Amino acid sequence: MLVCCYTVSRCVAADGADGAAVTACGCFSEFRLAVVQLQVRSVKADNLSRARRLVKEAAGQGSAVVLLPECFNSPYGSSFFSKYAEEIPGESTQMLSEAAREHKVYVVGGSIPEEDGGKLYNSCTVFGPDGGMILKHRKIHLFDINVPGKICFQESETLSPGNSLSMFETPYCKVGVGICYDMRFAELAQIYSRKGCQLLVYPGAFNMTTGPAHWELLQRARALDNQVFVATASPARDESASYVAWGHSTVVSPWGEVISKAGPEEAIIYADIDLQYLSDIRQQIPITVQRREDLYTVTCAQDGSS
Repeated sequence: MLVCCYTVSRCVAADGADGAAVTACGCFSEFRLAVVQLQVRSVKADNLSRARRLVKEAAGQGSAVVLLPECFNSPYGSSFFSKYAEEIPGESTQMLSEAAREHKVYVVGGSIPEEDGGKLYNSCTVFGPDGGMILKHRKIHLFDINVPGKICFQESETLSPGNSLSMFETPYCKVGVGICYDMRFAELAQIYSRKGCQLLVYPGAFNMTTGPAHWELLQRARALDNQVFVATASPARDESASYVAWGHSTVVSPWGEVISKAGPEEAIIYADIDLQYLSDIRQQIPITVQRREDLYTVTCAQDGSS
């Protein structure tokens, strides 16, 4: 379906349902992505209620896919993970399911602390317009860093890592999912791109040290290197929190340009994802067919494909 979109001129596109543009062949060439930068507080019920309201607002603006931030139901920090953890399905994922079904959108549910079998995970669930859960991604790379005099954080003190890559199909494009620190690992994005993803989403909560230094840089690098759209959703900044998020949720184009960006405060940002534009870039700079796989390759250990 998507290949057909690439070859049809945008001049034949018409308004489609759910914030999408449809080509003459019935394929989707554009859709609207909403990124919710939520102000996360200590009361879970309030976080869920506000997230639901913002999903509704995003859907009302024609969004087909809505992305929430990392730890959207809980303050971020090792001391909070066990207190706010839920099984999946649970209270938070029930809200996501209902919001997706009510507004007929795809909801990428940021992440929540998940409890399963006595272990804790940082997990992202994705729900389709029918309210069904179509994916669960557990953060693969745990955030264990030490920048002397600035920040020391050890997610592995409380969390266990996920062990699988996560992609899902929509009528618009294929989407690859990572969480925060996962974005630093270029191989993950490379494999997603090679497996047909055109949009990568990273709910994340970079801090006041790594945020100004690397947040936008990493997004632009992942987008440019792999000729994909990249979207990140951060919690809004709360200067009174024990862990202060950088904010600045962003969407980047396959050309490496920032096409939408929030400030530090609670907000929804929008981006119209143009798949014909992505196709044009891949034709103009055809790195996907110029790789020297006789010299190097990136392989997915799960299935042996590269």
